[in-house]
Amino acid sequence: MSMKHVIIGTGPAGVVAAETLRKLEPESGITLIGDEPEPPYSRMAIPYFLEGKIDASGTHLRKSSNYFEKNNIEVLRTRIDAINTDKKSLFYSAGQEIRFDKLLIATGSSPVKPPIEGMDLPGVYTCWTLADAKQIIDRAKPDAKVVLMGAGFIGCIILEALASRNVQLTVVEMENRMVPRMMNKQSGTMLKQWCENKGVTVLTSAQVKGIEKSSKPMSFLRSIFTSAQAKSIEKNGKSPLSVSMSGGGTLPADMVICATGVRSNMDLCEQSDIQTDQGILVNEYLQTSSSDIYAAGDVAQGLDFSTGNYSVQAIQPTAVEHARIAATNMAEISEHLHRGSINMNVLDTLGLISSSFGDWQGLQGDDSSELKDIDRYRYLNLQFQGDVLIGANTLGLTQHIGVLRGLIQSKTRLGTWKKKLTNDPTLIMEAYLATAQGQA
Repeated sequence: MSMKHVIIGTGPAGVVAAETLRKLEPESGITLIGDEPEPPYSRMAIPYFLEGKIDASGTHLRKSSNYFEKNNIEVLRTRIDAINTDKKSLFYSAGQEIRFDKLLIATGSSPVKPPIEGMDLPGVYTCWTLADAKQIIDRAKPDAKVVLMGAGFIGCIILEALASRNVQLTVVEMENRMVPRMMNKQSGTMLKQWCENKGVTVLTSAQVKGIEKSSKPMSFLRSIFTSAQAKSIEKNGKSPLSVSMSGGGTLPADMVICATGVRSNMDLCEQSDIQTDQGILVNEYLQTSSSDIYAAGDVAQGLDFSTGNYSVQAIQPTAVEHARIAATNMAEISEHLHRGSINMNVLDTLGLISSSFGDWQGLQGDDSSELKDIDRYRYLNLQFQGDVLIGANTLGLTQHIGVLRGLIQSKTRLGTWKKKLTNDPTLIMEAYLATAQGQA
């Protein structure tokens, strides 16, 4: 029997789910719904657009202009206003209705702005959409003063793109280190030192208290822009900004970019009976509390491989994994269990690679191993539970990081190699080969 599948969200989770469904059910109807005017694109590609390495079309998830039409996937550009789970209906644009047999909610997440004055001023942006990126490119001229709020994963990706445009960049991070959700104090501090040596000012344990239009006169504008540019800036209301800090003092800025975190886009569920928490609650099949409705990606509160708890993992590998499993179960050809996504991040910041896998912070009372070379920006930290590797955090090391993930995800018993790795964590490949050959 031909089914009608509807997917809300045109990011990686939505697109991969649509493709999976089309392979499994060649005759079923598939509608992919997104509320942005562009074709389905990847937010992770936006920094490459900022750097000028690709044009806007380079961010598109599928490059062929007729890709979705050729695969008989309808793409609808609109905003869904409500869900009726009993009638299996979606409503949009003054009461128009779409019926579905199975629904996937893959609405992703949105940036969270801190509750401070001035966040809505011209010149203050998030960097979340292609429209955002185009505005940032317009302002990010060489030597422009830019304040970036947040040095998390997304903030560091934006940092990389801005630095390539030769702006005068100041990063403000409220935690005591950079990328606090994937790096400990040692590695996060080393990354800060690396960025500062590359000409980026990084303020940790610091917060922006407020943003206002600068009171600097026209002569100040002319000191950083040509006369014509300065007149254009004032005419268009693009006055420089003054960023006040919680510890006192102000930072001049031609632009402020906010990258202080994200939240799941689950507003659609507020007027329905779909259960939510930090995200939409799902079971091991990625089903929501309404059995014919599934959720995937940043909006889904799914099983965490390391902790066994349910949490939102706002990373693209998890979104893609969710999508394939949810789509397989929507097709009802065979059941596919979600056994938990491993938390993993790999980040390139001005040429320095950092990574974290699994429970990289470790568990209280368990063993760990650490190796650091501050001068060469090399760091490796392993976390163990018994003789099983459960987490890892690296900086400046690119060899064998896939092995780290494999050992964590396979829960391999290391046996005598646990002690060897405690003494010398660089022996990770030797440990992997030995355990693979049954020599633990």
